[in-house]
Amino acid sequence: MTDIDIAQSATLRPIHEIARELGLTDEQWEPHGRYKAKITGIPQTKQQGRLVLVTAISPTKYGEGKTTVSVGLADGLRRLEKKAVLCLREPSLGPVFGVKGGAAGGGYAQVVPMEELNLHFTGDLHAVTAANNLLSAAIDNHLQHGNALDIDERRVTWKRCMDINDRALREIVTGLGGKAGGVPREEGFTITAASEVMAILCMSADAADCKERLGRIVIGYTRKGEPVTCAALKVQGAMAVLLRDALRPNLVQTLEHTPTLIHGGPFANIAHGCNSLIATRAALALGDVVVTEAGFGADLGAEKFIDIKCRAGGLSPSACVIVATARAFKHHGGADNLFAHIENVTERYGLPAVVAINRFAADTEEDIAAVEAACRAAQTPCAVYEGFARGGAGAEALAGKLLSLLEPGPRQLKAVYSLDMPLADKLNAIAQNVYGADGADLAPAAKKQAIKLEAMGYGNLPVCVAKTQYSLSDDAKKLGRPKGFRVTIDELRVSAGAGFVVAVAGGMMTMPGLTATPAYEKIDIDADGRILGLF
Repeated sequence: MTDIDIAQSATLRPIHEIARELGLTDEQWEPHGRYKAKITGIPQTKQQGRLVLVTAISPTKYGEGKTTVSVGLADGLRRLEKKAVLCLREPSLGPVFGVKGGAAGGGYAQVVPMEELNLHFTGDLHAVTAANNLLSAAIDNHLQHGNALDIDERRVTWKRCMDINDRALREIVTGLGGKAGGVPREEGFTITAASEVMAILCMSADAADCKERLGRIVIGYTRKGEPVTCAALKVQGAMAVLLRDALRPNLVQTLEHTPTLIHGGPFANIAHGCNSLIATRAALALGDVVVTEAGFGADLGAEKFIDIKCRAGGLSPSACVIVATARAFKHHGGADNLFAHIENVTERYGLPAVVAINRFAADTEEDIAAVEAACRAAQTPCAVYEGFARGGAGAEALAGKLLSLLEPGPRQLKAVYSLDMPLADKLNAIAQNVYGADGADLAPAAKKQAIKLEAMGYGNLPVCVAKTQYSLSDDAKKLGRPKGFRVTIDELRVSAGAGFVVAVAGGMMTMPGLTATPAYEKIDIDADGRILGLF
């Protein structure tokens, strides 16, 4: 059966049963239909669960099942009588209708209701899109009505967004059609998952913090070169209103009824790639073990999880699961790529690790044995994961290996760089220590931007590198564990509200395009309203 067939044939428990099992009082949640709910208040309990990060080796273009492993692992921990809570990001419609698929897991390790999760869900991404574009409208309205802030329309850095891949909108011109059409200027779109508003949603501690962060957004510069903030346009309050309900984590369940918090959806190649701080803290207050993921490999999502989210939120994970597949292992030429990601987790970030060998149906025993041998050579425990085919039962071995790594109390987490380092030095530290590069080179434009950002007081922020997920380098064609390369930083953009500086490497686009055979060609709905072809 396909993923959607499995999901549609599942028997779900009413969401009030999941909420009560989790320990939520009636005042701490509100239903959004029969199988979804919003958590309306972070539970204030003394319990503090242990946080487990799921990451991966460098993937192929199809992904290696990191979400599927996260789901099955949480189910497996529950089978071992642990009060497990799963924390995941919400899918973006870009990958859903593109090539990679959604983010609900797969096979018998899925989050349900799967169709709703992969489509409109509770409307959070639409709220982020609306808040983002309200700010865009406010900018153009200010320019139209006298421009009292003296904004240089040629230096507006804020972009509109939408949650669909559309390369034609990367660079556009707005304000055409005469005086009534506004002030003409160059503009563009980013995908919602890569917007700063999405990052703010995920980095905020609460509603008040969210509004304050929205006010700090830098939308562009005056003709004198001074930054202009969202607060100067007096729109942050209205944006916060649009995000009020979106700030509340979503509660759903796995096929095996493990409580799951779905909240926020930033990409890890062009954004910081972690679910919300609010949801993670809520889960840690409610569960014994919290399983969360950070997008793509340990060079991307995991590094940002450690250096951005954990640092800002005071989080300290207890262990890490590194997902590897025989497909990606062979694609990257063998063991070296796996070794690099193990070293990043254990040596750079200071976390104990277990490798989850995610078995695919086409894998041979020789394929699996090759990955197991590499794990032994790296002196890292591993377990074959079969959650796709068997659900939580196929994850019990992995869950057992993981539990043997967990110790009471938080780990002493290692950051890759200190915040008082100059921006260029932070990027060098990531390039050399995480990617294995000889260093990072700032293009002339990026050098000027670094000088300016530091002069404006943004030099003490962490950096969020936007680069390809397919390589440890900034070149997708450099597979395995490349040596003798340097990373080129094309551009630096301040995300003052989110609390980091985005460094664009390798010409990364913040608005993806669609392939020649996108997934939407197979997605349909029948006369009875049943969704078809959704994975």
